[in-house]
Amino acid sequence: MIEMTSLSFGPSSAADRLSETGDPSAKGAEAALETFYHGLNNRDLDALRANWSTDPLAQLDNPVGGILRGGDAIAGLYARIADGSVTVEVTFGDVVAYLGEHHAVFAGRESGSYTTADGTRTPLEIRTSRYFRYEDGHWRQYHHHGSIDDPDALRAYQRAVLGS
Repeated sequence: MIEMTSLSFGPSSAADRLSETGDPSAKGAEAALETFYHGLNNRDLDALRANWSTDPLAQLDNPVGGILRGGDAIAGLYARIADGSVTVEVTFGDVVAYLGEHHAVFAGRESGSYTTADGTRTPLEIRTSRYFRYEDGHWRQYHHHGSIDDPDALRAYQRAVLGS
């Protein structure tokens, strides 16, 4: 099933619904997606780690991580971001859901900002897709792709988060 949704998860609208990810229906997949945005916006490393598959081929392709494979490498990137001096807050919206029996893809846009240690707040827009699979009794994230269209905005975000 493919559908345009009204899903929107952000700093004030995402909850930790990890306990609901055992539901094999689309509601369980949505719970996993919402839990991810709760973890990201609240620097909740336990929620972020639990959200991702431990499969060595789970893959993240994003502006600050590049291409990372495996749950440990992905968790390491989120720990680096959470422990850093930049605060990232995004809302995932404009979502199309591609739902199957044991898989779900959510494609949309993350809109928000990042704030540096000196209080400078910069807008952030990322085209985003997230792939989840239902295995071993839970929905887990297996793939993420994020892209920033504006090359100058991409460089500034990378410098702020990675310090390079």
